Amino acid sequence: MAQALDIERWNLECEFNNMDHSTDLNGADRLIVRRGQLFTISLYLRSGRYQPGVSSLDCIAETGPQPSEQYGTRASFGLSASIDTSCWSAAVISPPGDMVALSVCSPPDAPIGRYTLTLGGSGRIEFILLFNPWCTGDAVYMDNERSLEEYVLSQDGIIYRGSYKHPIPTPWNFGQFESGILDICLRILDMNPKCLKNPGKDCSGRRNPIYVSRVLSAMVNCNDDKGVLLGKWTDGYEGGVSPMFWRGSVEILRNWDTQACQPVRYGQCWVFAAVACSIFRALGIPCRVVTNYLSAHDNNSDLVIERYINENGELTQSKEMIWNYHCWVESWMTRPDFKSDLNGWQASDPTPQEKSEGVYCCGPIPVRAIKEGELTSKYDAAFVFAEVNADVVTIMKKKDGSTSKVTSTTVVGQKISTKSVGSDAREDITHLYKHPEGSDEEREAFKKANHQNKLLQQQQNQGLHLTIKVTSDMRKGCDFDVFAVVTNNTQSEKKCRLVFGSCAVSYNGFLGDNCGFKDLLNVELLPGAERRVPLRLNYSKYGGLITEDNLIRLAALLMDYSTRDATLAVRNIVLDNPEIKVRILGEPKENRKLAAEITLKNPLPEPLENCCFSIEGANLTAGHVISERLGFSVGPGEDAKVKIYFTPTHSGMRKLVVDFDSNKLCHVKGYRNVIVGK
Repeated sequence: MAQALDIERWNLECEFNNMDHSTDLNGADRLIVRRGQLFTISLYLRSGRYQPGVSSLDCIAETGPQPSEQYGTRASFGLSASIDTSCWSAAVISPPGDMVALSVCSPPDAPIGRYTLTLGGSGRIEFILLFNPWCTGDAVYMDNERSLEEYVLSQDGIIYRGSYKHPIPTPWNFGQFESGILDICLRILDMNPKCLKNPGKDCSGRRNPIYVSRVLSAMVNCNDDKGVLLGKWTDGYEGGVSPMFWRGSVEILRNWDTQACQPVRYGQCWVFAAVACSIFRALGIPCRVVTNYLSAHDNNSDLVIERYINENGELTQSKEMIWNYHCWVESWMTRPDFKSDLNGWQASDPTPQEKSEGVYCCGPIPVRAIKEGELTSKYDAAFVFAEVNADVVTIMKKKDGSTSKVTSTTVVGQKISTKSVGSDAREDITHLYKHPEGSDEEREAFKKANHQNKLLQQQQNQGLHLTIKVTSDMRKGCDFDVFAVVTNNTQSEKKCRLVFGSCAVSYNGFLGDNCGFKDLLNVELLPGAERRVPLRLNYSKYGGLITEDNLIRLAALLMDYSTRDATLAVRNIVLDNPEIKVRILGEPKENRKLAAEITLKNPLPEPLENCCFSIEGANLTAGHVISERLGFSVGPGEDAKVKIYFTPTHSGMRKLVVDFDSNKLCHVKGYRNVIVGK
């Protein structure tokens, strides 16, 4: 007759198990394991001894508020001769005695979350179960150790902003293993409307990374729910802080948690994407932030962005925009819901732009489906396809009310970028989203997507050619020239009007005031001739107009008097902020105080007031932001300099993220990689 084990106490062996399951960066004070992989706990018996074939132990694993075997959120199992990794199972791996080493394994498709494991009548333990990208049976399995290091375990990274001609790397502290962050991520899942409505079904859905991705895409914004961030793109940031203020996700997630799930104010696309990336990585789903330059926002699904200008070449605001850049995330998983092989990277976008199935969320959509033009694929393929492929049609609205089409060469979906694995270099992943321009494969994808405009497009007008050229030295605080370059490729002399203007612009396409303007009524060009027309941009004019994005939109409009044809060239330029220099004083060691000397030279022709440096870094600043304010103003050409102290808590390569803020230079970012020894 079977004899139940009489358990007096147990040891969850958290340090060993967490290390074995790559969750040790969460600490060793509780058991955090990954599905489809066994973990071992020590049981100490009150009486009797473990005897193979005689001793028994009834185990029950449960998750969620309404555990049920029907939903797969409750499982009953006893002792087996050996572990079966395809289902909940337990086996004793120690010899007979009064200490029992019990191995337990969950199936690779078990719902993730908080679990209780009941051991007979006397033991009840708690643990957290996460996705397991190291397990071949898990839907998020990734077969590359370096990629796993980057996309699951790395707590810092780089997000690309700026412009496609000048991508600017912005450091970010994802901090997914900082104290309390995993609990906050699980709370986000618990606060989602589907869980509040039917917790049993929602907890069951957490076995599926597709379901979890969709929930997170909706919950990172607060448009339909008790989500994390409130977006704001216009009219100042009263009641919160500028999205440029944030250096990482930790402070945002903690603020949401401590403020009773009220949305944190404010976010924009790179902040939404970065916070989503932190949550995905915390839960064990490989994830990366992606930037698409010249990203189209097509809100009527016709794959065409109509852009209107007046006779001065000035763009008028329209509902359909081209964002200078737009960020979203890609997460790694299989897609058993598709027939064709669309496993791998899946795009999802937590920035609230359009509703999907009645909720502000987007994705996950296989990146390969976008490349092949398979727009019936779930979820929201057409919207993401348009972001990287929409056609841009420019129309001039004249004073008399008539309109005419304008030749323009704007191509959306440029230089799609993410941080490289294992280095701070930019990786261009445009080829994952698009076939080479003009290729047969591109044509085939457009046919599938019914992208008629692109299929019908004719050769650009080869007669008069117009481009905008700039110099490399465009720093905030300087005066500089930009150039409209007109080339006459025809056999006849041309007389034209050239309007060349500039205005401040936000990264998502909202236009500000004029920064400089020139109207030449009589530009004469001999056959084959080229003319460069300069436009001077003065800091005294643009300095007070540009936003924190440091962007100026240049637009040149050329009108041919003989043919009445109009050609438009548009280019966004981004002004460089000054470099932040970081010098580490002393040798970085675990749990030893360290100093960083941080310097920024004032590039402006006016003093900087209220200067403040802030730093944070995963495992460097104990999950906190450390700030140092200067008590004096910094004159033109002078250095703002501080010394900030911090204590690294873990060895390895870490990123110290630095932010400088003042009255005239807002939220300049920099970073320094710090190699911490044991």
